[in-house]
Amino acid sequence: MSEENQNNSRAEPRIEPLDIQQIGNELAIRWNDGSESYFPFESLRRACPCATCGGEPDVLGHVDRPIVSYSQQSFELSGFDFVGGYALQPRWGDGHNTGLYSYKYLRRLALSAKS
Repeated sequence: MSEENQNNSRAEPRIEPLDIQQIGNELAIRWNDGSESYFPFESLRRACPCATCGGEPDVLGHVDRPIVSYSQQSFELSGFDFVGGYALQPRWGDGHNTGLYSYKYLRRLALSAKS
């Protein structure tokens, strides 16, 4: 077996959602490994990875974190779109929709919420 094939066989299996539903004030995800994750809308919105919410690094890598203000509509999920085969893009009640939540990022959020 070539070194490239050996590296590919050791790669982690790709984690993908099988089902995503809005249940009350939570986003529920059933993953292809059999696990489930539940994200309260407020927690999900506050964890938005976009540059407007989380800032972006300058050329030296320093991140200036913006001050983000929220309204009640900020925590209302009006829908979501799938982006490629790797991310979810929520549409929030206040019109915010620039956050791309990769499946890996969502899994990390779920694991950190459990600990």
